[in-house]
Amino acid sequence: MLSGRRLDLLDPTPVDIEIEDIAHGLAFVARWNGQTHGDFAYSVAEHSLLVEELFGRMYPTAPAKWRLAALLHDAPEYVIGDMISPVKAAVGPSYGELDDRLTAAIHIRFGLPAATPKRIKAQIKKADKISAWMEATQIAGFSVTESNKLFGRPDPKVIEGLTIRLRPPVEARNDYTSRHAELLSQI
Repeated sequence: MLSGRRLDLLDPTPVDIEIEDIAHGLAFVARWNGQTHGDFAYSVAEHSLLVEELFGRMYPTAPAKWRLAALLHDAPEYVIGDMISPVKAAVGPSYGELDDRLTAAIHIRFGLPAATPKRIKAQIKKADKISAWMEATQIAGFSVTESNKLFGRPDPKVIEGLTIRLRPPVEARNDYTSRHAELLSQI
């Protein structure tokens, strides 16, 4: 990693996890395999910030630790990339196992339970789907009708005032790191 840490992907440990590595990696990983409109790729870091914002809007009384879990929901992708669901399925269960091991190490590093409780994971997934709907309709060329079929129709109040902005990776990286620090300070 850029921090100098050596991360063993098959046996990751919390001491080898640094938020700067996560933020940097996610800021350079493109969602939608880079197939989005605009001059910059829409990064996983940017997506994660949006999911955390949506989660907070949907569950305003959720403790900071679950908002942090929402921010970190795709954190393993800083080293394994963002694969679309059909590719994950083709790779098989070993992909999920790798993702779970990395998630556990990341969570432990930042004071979260190794595994997110099912109810919280489902809530984060709901915010993730709303983010995907927004991304699909705003930057990936999908119609609203098609996005509604794929991701479900979001509550207009939840997405009110939110727009996807494509921006340089360094901005997404810095905002991701800052938001992480804010949430950690609230735990």
